[in-house]
Amino acid sequence: MAVFVALGAFLMTLVGGWTAQRVTDRRHLVLGLAGGLMLGVVGLDLLPEALDALGDDVFGVPAALLLFVGGFLAAHVLEHLLAHRQAAHGAEEDGNARAPEVGLTAASAMVGHSLMDGMAIGAAFQVGGGMGLAVAVAVIAHDFADGFNTYTITSLYGNARRKAVMMLFADAFAPVVGAASTLLFTIPEQLLGGYLGFFGGVLLYLAAAEILPEAHHEHPARSTLLCTALGAGFIWLVVGLAG
Repeated sequence: MAVFVALGAFLMTLVGGWTAQRVTDRRHLVLGLAGGLMLGVVGLDLLPEALDALGDDVFGVPAALLLFVGGFLAAHVLEHLLAHRQAAHGAEEDGNARAPEVGLTAASAMVGHSLMDGMAIGAAFQVGGGMGLAVAVAVIAHDFADGFNTYTITSLYGNARRKAVMMLFADAFAPVVGAASTLLFTIPEQLLGGYLGFFGGVLLYLAAAEILPEAHHEHPARSTLLCTALGAGFIWLVVGLAG
């Protein structure tokens, strides 16, 4: 049952990626929406779950928040290291050059997150059918945002469409694989909480330092701001309905 429900997440992820592909003539709106979706996922979904699962303090600060900051800094350092390596190999330093590896790394992190979503579905069905369906609805609803963001991030950093589609399909298959894996083992709650905190920091960096500035670079329009607010509001709606 868990694997069957995860197929819904597979389809919804592909729908999100397909939507991102079809609206390339409104790229600033796509990026604005992606930034809002990522902001909502981090602030309204990942961080609350991380704090609940990993409640221990380290020198007066919740461990989940320390990992959140660590994820933000890790993404910042990785981007600059890859950008410098690209420049050393002859890439033009025109202020707009981006390292494609950053996009692939970020998309891979999205795939890892979708894998965890599938595991969450499987674990919830182990508790009971009602719990499993509730978690599945939440995962399927926000997998539209996952597919949308995976395709957008991969493309934003200059990767070919073929690679963006490849990462989109990997992200779509991940929940199915994750749900199937729970037939063999489950992830300790504290480990899951630490992962969610770290991943939240990575996503916030991408949204705040890359996606949103790019969205407003050429089209600082109110419509872009509205798409960002709608993206965050959509995640709020999903979280509220799931609760």
